[in-house]
Amino acid sequence: MIALVQRVLKAHVEVNEEIVGAIDEGLLALVCAERGDLVEDCDALVTKVLRLRLFGDAAGKMNLSLSQVGGALLAVPQFTLAADTHSGARPSFTPAAKPDLATILFERFVAGALEQSIPVRTGRFGAHMRVSLVNDGPVTFWLRVPPSGPLE
Repeated sequence: MIALVQRVLKAHVEVNEEIVGAIDEGLLALVCAERGDLVEDCDALVTKVLRLRLFGDAAGKMNLSLSQVGGALLAVPQFTLAADTHSGARPSFTPAAKPDLATILFERFVAGALEQSIPVRTGRFGAHMRVSLVNDGPVTFWLRVPPSGPLE
């Protein structure tokens, strides 16, 4: 599982010019399932995202997590994070999980954040989305929990 996580002052995602998810201060997580990812990998990724201390404390140091600042999470499915760009000019998406499994794992990621009492908004799986954000910092981290299951 992969997540590209950005600390934001605000962010929203649109589908067909309709805002389907929006947050103020918090984290925008672009989330991708890879071939071989299991539920355990998803759970590990959501734990990692929610425990990250990306927000400033009274001294301005990144010592506070999302829950400690009362922030929200905007989770957006994005299979292109798994792209293989090692050869040629056209990315290969074979490392990405198939849509049926990716949907289940994305929903599990969202559920895992909700279980931790984090306000969560989402993009729409399989839709053409437009994501807008104000990155705070900028603070951006690429996280990956390697697949622990067999490749499909």
